[in-house]
Amino acid sequence: MATRVLLLTQWFDPEPTFKGIVFARELVRQGFEVEVVTGFPNYPGGKVYPGYRIKHLQREEIDGVHVTRLPLYPSHDQGAVGRVLNYVSFGASSALYGLFGAKRPDVIYAYHPPLTVGIAAVLIRLFRRVPVVYDIQDMWPDTLRATGMFSNQRALKAVSWVCDCVYRHVDRLVVLSPGFRRLLIERGVPKDKIDVIYNWCAEDAIGVPTGEVPPGFPGPQHFRVLFAGNMGKAQALDSVLEAAALVRDVAPTLRFVFLGGGVEVAQLRQIASDRQLHNVVFLPPVPMAEVGSYLAAADALMVHLKKDPLFKITIPSKTQAYMAAGKPVLMAVEGDAADLVRESGCGRVSDSEDPRAIADAALTLMRATCEERALMARNARQFYQEKLSLSVGVSRFASIFRTLGAQQA
Repeated sequence: MATRVLLLTQWFDPEPTFKGIVFARELVRQGFEVEVVTGFPNYPGGKVYPGYRIKHLQREEIDGVHVTRLPLYPSHDQGAVGRVLNYVSFGASSALYGLFGAKRPDVIYAYHPPLTVGIAAVLIRLFRRVPVVYDIQDMWPDTLRATGMFSNQRALKAVSWVCDCVYRHVDRLVVLSPGFRRLLIERGVPKDKIDVIYNWCAEDAIGVPTGEVPPGFPGPQHFRVLFAGNMGKAQALDSVLEAAALVRDVAPTLRFVFLGGGVEVAQLRQIASDRQLHNVVFLPPVPMAEVGSYLAAADALMVHLKKDPLFKITIPSKTQAYMAAGKPVLMAVEGDAADLVRESGCGRVSDSEDPRAIADAALTLMRATCEERALMARNARQFYQEKLSLSVGVSRFASIFRTLGAQQA
């Protein structure tokens, strides 16, 4: 008999989400019966998506996955009040449904954030005696403090206390990096209760290279280092512009290409214009389905985040996408993400917010032989397939789910 899994997640397709239909569909493919309990789609704009309206319950079936949508407060507010209402309303709906409406599962998978999903999962566990696997994608309250969402120390301490309670009462914790695991152990979580399962990427979006250079992209006469994704304060890309200034004259064919949007784009463009950085190219955001063609056209792919203790234990999601694309990686992030590049031999590592180090890493990649870069590319793709891919990650979750489910039989 198939193990029945209840996936408890506030965000789900058609919302942009990491462990959405792709995760649920792969679980079904691997033999599980899956029910997703989620909200009515409204993220990130806070408006309910066309074709949906909030009601007490709505059921769908997507690719063999049973989806139950529950009411919540759609948040238009980027401030704390709107988000708290959004989180608490779904937490309450999901707890009530899990206690009184859902068919009893063999195991509950709960996606964090927000913390209210973890609270709901613990309540269901206590009353229905169902084991819980808690997947921590953001380390609270650390992320709340780093992003400025909460600055009140009492509120942060309260969040920390609730997190500790949830950790104690779930059966297994899954984290995305060894650094997350070390931090939880420091906070008193038993080490044998924590599994590291690396995130995978949107493999369908990587696609098959067409060999064509996308519009506006520098041609093959240049060595193109591509940064693809959000350009906000956390990315601290002014340091990369400084690196571009350092190599402008010594490597006239090297180009830094920035693909995407974000709050810092206008300022970065202005800096590049003021400093006459002709070796810097900005391209607008493109749909996810088109990103793969840009990754394929680049000669190296860059990750950069500002110096922050939290980022040392974080693996930016573009790391997996870059490896899956099979390109040399310039990793300008310290800690766990850098360790992946070193372990796989797929690129070069640089200190973050260090223009000279970033410039030197870019020059090293550019001056490498074609054979050396081809080896980095093969290493990247092989490492992704063997340790980071969707099938590998879901198989590890499947093993945990079957073990816990069997204990309930």
